[in-house]
Amino acid sequence: MISVFIDGREGTTGLQIEERLRNTPGVRLLDIAPELRKDESERKRLLNQADCVFLCLPDAAARQAVSFVENPSTVVIDASTAHRTDPAWAYGFPELSPAHEEAVRTSMRIAVPGCHASGFCAIVYPLVSRGAISPDARLTCTSLSGYSGGGKAMIASYEGENPPRGARPYALGLTHKHLPEMTSVCGLEYPPVFQPIVAPVRQGMLVSVPLFIDAEFIHSVLESHYAHGGNVAVMPLGESPDGSVMEMEALNGTDRLEIYVFGHSTQALVMAKLDNLGKGASGAAAQCMKLRFGL
Repeated sequence: MISVFIDGREGTTGLQIEERLRNTPGVRLLDIAPELRKDESERKRLLNQADCVFLCLPDAAARQAVSFVENPSTVVIDASTAHRTDPAWAYGFPELSPAHEEAVRTSMRIAVPGCHASGFCAIVYPLVSRGAISPDARLTCTSLSGYSGGGKAMIASYEGENPPRGARPYALGLTHKHLPEMTSVCGLEYPPVFQPIVAPVRQGMLVSVPLFIDAEFIHSVLESHYAHGGNVAVMPLGESPDGSVMEMEALNGTDRLEIYVFGHSTQALVMAKLDNLGKGASGAAAQCMKLRFGL
């Protein structure tokens, strides 16, 4: 029986991790009394009692929680941004390569990718690692996401009495917090020009990267890279060019990520479709935990 403690389970990510694991055979969730959620000594006790800890906290609080862990047998899976570019932590996207999968299987410290970064890295990492695009490529990326990825404040805004209307771009200073991992994990020399857009739907995500490269070639590289399977699938080339398959909510409730390639001999538009709370957050965290413990 694997004991699991979710530190910060009252947030969106934590609640969904709990939902995924609550009835998983071989898993026992350690509960903390509501009035003790901010009690340092009780959190320390549970952090060190657990076989596996999920951190669903802001970055500073996640770093503090890691410092509380003294049990050398406790595996820590961090859903915050705090450790995603730290070489001492495994990057929790096992489908990216055999090395990524092995790192998740063996590491005591695993950093769960960001939702936008999951779509971008799923597209760009294989293309850079296989030489289809150069590490010094100047890339752009647009990501359309449901508002649940923005945390409690954004959820409250969209589910309140006067919710925002229509899609809204944000992070227009071009310093989005996912950019460091998007750049580092993919081996890029320059961060992409990244435009995230929040849509008035709760969840779902479409991440797109345009390229001035033959679409058929790009598709063949991605198809070969992900031939081993997992939660990432490359769909048939040019499937539904009218865009009817690109419904951003189509994969909600799943931990699947689908990659689509559109275009012709001189241009390609590569798009990743996923649930920003599935493969883009809680689902990815639970996947890493199951892989790490052989479930």
